[in-house]
Amino acid sequence: MPEIEIHASAWRLVEVGRVVLFTHGPYLGRLAAIVEIIDHKRVLVDGPSKKENGEVPRHAVGLNNMIVTPIVIPSLPRAAGRGPVAKAWEKAEVESKWDQSAWAKRREQREKRRALTDFERFKVMKLKKQARFEVRKSMSKVRSAAKAS
Repeated sequence: MPEIEIHASAWRLVEVGRVVLFTHGPYLGRLAAIVEIIDHKRVLVDGPSKKENGEVPRHAVGLNNMIVTPIVIPSLPRAAGRGPVAKAWEKAEVESKWDQSAWAKRREQREKRRALTDFERFKVMKLKKQARFEVRKSMSKVRSAAKAS
């Protein structure tokens, strides 16, 4: 009989200690940690963030209002209180890991672009045009030098 290899999926699991990002509701864009799994659609979260307007109070929330991130707080006990969650959050350096992630940087860039005025968008367009002109000018020099030799 042939051996069967079973591989676990690389999907981000809903688990206690997993950090989530809110996509809907009053805590839009904030981070929290799953403290307890209530059922297959709801979890208890707590977000002891040190950022201004970043804290999420402990409450039950549906999984369809959040996205699971790859960040995990290791060995967080189930139904841990506010204090132990805050200590584990600091120890795992969740805020710094999130700020360094490409996901957070893209979200920040998108927010900056959304906040631009019409004139600022115009300036960005002109700068991109200038940069494109310089690149084309240097590429044409390289091409003409390659043809000459």
